[in-house]
This record gives sequence, structure tokens and C-alpha cells, in this order.
Amino acid sequence: MARSGNENLVLGLSLLVTSAIAGGGYLFFSQSKNVSNPQTISTTVATTSPPANSLTSIQDIEVSLPNPKVITMDGSVTMVRLIKQLQVGFSQQNPTIPTTYGVPDGRPNGSNQGMKSLISRQILIAANSRSLNASEVSQGIRAIPIARDALAIVIGVNNPFQGSLSMAQLKDIYQGKITNWSQVGGADMPIKVINRANASGTQSLFQSVVLLDEPFAPNSNNFITWPQDETTPILQRLGNDGISYTTVSQAVGQEIVRIVPVNGVAPTDINAIRNATYPISRMITLAVNQQVSPAVKEFIDFALSPRGQELVTSSGFVPL
Repeated sequence: MARSGNENLVLGLSLLVTSAIAGGGYLFFSQSKNVSNPQTISTTVATTSPPANSLTSIQDIEVSLPNPKVITMDGSVTMVRLIKQLQVGFSQQNPTIPTTYGVPDGRPNGSNQGMKSLISRQILIAANSRSLNASEVSQGIRAIPIARDALAIVIGVNNPFQGSLSMAQLKDIYQGKITNWSQVGGADMPIKVINRANASGTQSLFQSVVLLDEPFAPNSNNFITWPQDETTPILQRLGNDGISYTTVSQAVGQEIVRIVPVNGVAPTDINAIRNATYPISRMITLAVNQQVSPAVKEFIDFALSPRGQELVTSSGFVPL
């Protein structure tokens, strides 16, 4: 896709944020008092039960723990750019509260591992690009939406296929029922199917939304499950016969790939993501345990603030 597409998308997102701020169009929470004092403990207690899907607001989190020396985070590889920008912005307002992202060496380990580390109390915040499962909810994990995102279906820029794919066709491709591009209106050549790593929250979302939680078909001859949760090597491997998926922000502006519309709708249409016309979309969240410290709440408040939502846009996501 040409870089001008990326510029248009970012411009559109920026306009969206500007209009929202001007009209009070999105909800944000005011920041709490200075969290540099580690003895500051709030007594705010959740008074309502979280919804079944575990999405909640910061107001429903119990702020009752002492501040940590460091706000430790891990999780989504998709969200690296966003989290890094939030870290910088947060540190400018709260220079005495350092943050880290990625355990143990500063490299994020994916949404699934991030959730495990959150449950085991190795970290305080998990950057999460998938829905919580029932087990995570039952263990007191709560997910606070900070942005919207969508998955893009990508093929190599020189792939002869020029059409759109339906959700049913995508499901059949990833379950080995459609194995040749000619079956979906393309050239007569096998489809090289590249799946994300098993640790990837993006893979979890794709399996849930596209495959309806049914299994992939990893035993087919042309099916590759990538060993690590990464994007660039996958895009480079597509060639003229491959197909894969990634977050829209990681696909837009890539000169080596083209984005394939799904059900005739392109994920570069902001309104299609906001109103769910584009079928493979999701909420991006910060997940925490039910009880948090004022410092952790302050970081989430910042992500939801006007400045935080501007960083959401500049990172390629759609603001709330």
C-alpha cells in the first residue's frame, strides 16, 4: 500500500480526535492527585459488578494499594508503539514514577503471556489486544478500554488477487478448505497461509472472530504458524502467494503489502471500525487486577485523557 494511504489515515484520525475534543465527544477521566507520594492510598471501592465481558471503567477499580517503586507492564506486541508513547507522556507529568514494558528484558511477550504475568502479580498492567477469558475474569482481572483497533488481511503487493474476501472465505482458507487463489477469484496458484504465533493476542482475536473459536488447520501443506509474535518478518515472507493478518496500524503504509477488503469493507475506513461495519475489529485495553495503586490508576487516567487519546491516534489506533 502506498505511503499516502498512511498519511490519509493518520490525518483522518487526527481530525477525529480534534473534533472529539472540541465537542466533548469522548469520555475521559480527570487525573488523580500527584502520585509521587508512595504513601498515598485511595479508598475508592468498586460499587458495581463488572459486565460479563470484563470490560469496565477505571471508576470500577478499587484503588487501595500502596504505590510501587516502578509501574511494571507487559503484554501485546501490537501495542508496543502506543505503550512507549504513553510511557513518555506519563513520565513528563509524573517523573518520579518510572515505568517498564516487557518482562524481564524490556521486550513484550504478547497478550497471553502478559495476562499470565498479571495474574501471578509479576506485573501491574497488561497491555491487552484480545478479550479476557472466563478464567481471567474469575480471578479478578479487569480490562479498561483505551482505544479501538482492527485487523487487516494482508497479501504481498505483487499478488495478482485484486478482490475482496468474505468472512466465510477467510475461515475456509485458515481451515484448509480453500487452498488455491483460483477458488476466490485469483490466479491458479496455491495459497501460502501464514498464521500469527500462538502467544499472540492478535491470533486469539482472529481465531475467535473469523474461525468462531474453531481450530486452525496447521497440518495443511502450505500452512505456517510463525514461531514468534512479530510482524515485519511475516510481511516479508508473503511474496506473491501468501496471506496473513496484522493490526491495521502495522499494515498501513507498508510498501510490500496490500490490504484486502473483508465483506467489501476496508479497515482503513475509520467509521467502519467505530460502528463495527468492518467485521474484524476489537477494543484495545489495559488490564489490571481488581485492586490497584494510585500510580497505576494515574497511568490509566493518562491513557484516557485528551493527551493520551492524541497518542492513541498518532500510534495508528482509533480513539474512543
